[in-house]
Amino acid sequence: MFQNHPKGLIPAALSNMGERFGYYIMVACLSLFLCTKFGLPDATAALIYSVFLAAIYILSLVGGIIADRTQNYNRTIQWGLIVMALGYVLLAVPVTATPDNNTLLLSFTIAALCIISFGNGLFKGNLQAIVGKLYDNFEAEAAKRGPEALAEAKSKRDSGFQIFYVFINVGALLAPFVAPALRSWWLGRYGYTYVAELPRLCHQYIAGGEAGVNMDMLNQYMSEAGITAAPSLDVCANYLVVFNQGIHFAFIASVIAMAISMVIFMSYRSIFPQPAKKTAVESVVYSAEEKQAMAKELKQRLYALFAVLGVVIFFWFSFHQNGVTLSFFTRDFVNTSTLPPEVWQCVNPFFIITLTPIIMWLFARMARNGKTISTPRKIAIGMFIAGLAYLFLAVFSGISGYPSADEFIGIDVTTRTSMKAGAWVMICTYFLLTIAELFISPLGLSFVSKVAPKSMLGLCQGLWLGTTAVGNLLLPIGAILYNKVSLWICWGVFVIVCFIACGIMLGMVKWLERVTNE
Repeated sequence: MFQNHPKGLIPAALSNMGERFGYYIMVACLSLFLCTKFGLPDATAALIYSVFLAAIYILSLVGGIIADRTQNYNRTIQWGLIVMALGYVLLAVPVTATPDNNTLLLSFTIAALCIISFGNGLFKGNLQAIVGKLYDNFEAEAAKRGPEALAEAKSKRDSGFQIFYVFINVGALLAPFVAPALRSWWLGRYGYTYVAELPRLCHQYIAGGEAGVNMDMLNQYMSEAGITAAPSLDVCANYLVVFNQGIHFAFIASVIAMAISMVIFMSYRSIFPQPAKKTAVESVVYSAEEKQAMAKELKQRLYALFAVLGVVIFFWFSFHQNGVTLSFFTRDFVNTSTLPPEVWQCVNPFFIITLTPIIMWLFARMARNGKTISTPRKIAIGMFIAGLAYLFLAVFSGISGYPSADEFIGIDVTTRTSMKAGAWVMICTYFLLTIAELFISPLGLSFVSKVAPKSMLGLCQGLWLGTTAVGNLLLPIGAILYNKVSLWICWGVFVIVCFIACGIMLGMVKWLERVTNE
């Protein structure tokens, strides 16, 4: 799996793994943290979450432009890690939210998220650009040994980015356990236990007293959490304080992860190439025909890039519901008595790590048999599989008779508990979404590195991440549907989006294959 790849691949992947570990600790609990810390409704928390994720990927464009213009990718990446660590430090400050400071503290939290977004923009796309340059140099060296060596080297690029993606998800696999573990430990010190629904009810009680909350539910959940006192403003406020202090400790773990990533990157920076580094070259005079041909090729490459980016927007709109509607669905409709909602996000990286070698073997076997699947066709297949994931959820929700989340929360506790889904539902959903992701995300990075002009690698990788930003800006649509319509309709919207995107991609496959010579 790791043989015959550039020697800088593993250090780059390890550095990225450390950064992603810290990032996914925070992301695993962010939307739920916003609800429990500030009493925000799901739709508002989803809006902040989606804008934050969008900012990360939009600012990757800025980071790519900075690196391209300064021609100093290593320094840009280093500053990205430093800025991200500062943002996590600010999030880790355990200030208690009260009615008097709630707005100010929420603004402070959003400012910290903005700092993290900017740091991530400096780091993420530029490290991917360096990996792309590793394979450019790898293929250039192979070309000196002949056509067969070059063909073999080119065949390694897709698998190299898949390996890079696996390391990202090692961090993502471990990270979701950190926040719940620290939170449960901190709650335990005060004699409390974790109950997913209790923070929302505590906020409702603080806001409106007994008239603003279902008291039967509040009493039952307080009993389950180990609270023996009768409901009161002080009791509810104290539980929320302890609950959220535990989450703040998780942000400290993110700071430590940034430091580890920095150490790894600094230790190996001498072996990382600088994409499109300017060197003195002999002047070459091209004919008008040659200039026209080169301009046409450049336009075709950029057209192909933007065409794929346009389709992939809808994948990220669907896939990143894992941090919004899928997290809310797990909290409200799935039995989480054994695992808290945040931990379920580790199912996706677990499948990435276990399934990547299988998919790499499958692709390699097909290539040996002369049945290579082009990168554009793989992306189309991924969109179809993502549609199947939501089709499964839509059918299951329809059969189960699930109403909107707002209606479901109003049902009495006993009936609601009997209607909750088992763990297998989320496992099947994430299984299909993970396969779709493996057909799209790492191979999309590879596709960008193939078509991007060599002097614009940072910018083009930033554009790829920018599509994620646009998809993330659409995330609140899912949260609105989740709370307002029957769940089969909510999931059905994503089915339609994914299948339409798949059809569009299939319609462009032949053209994209010509542009990329696949």
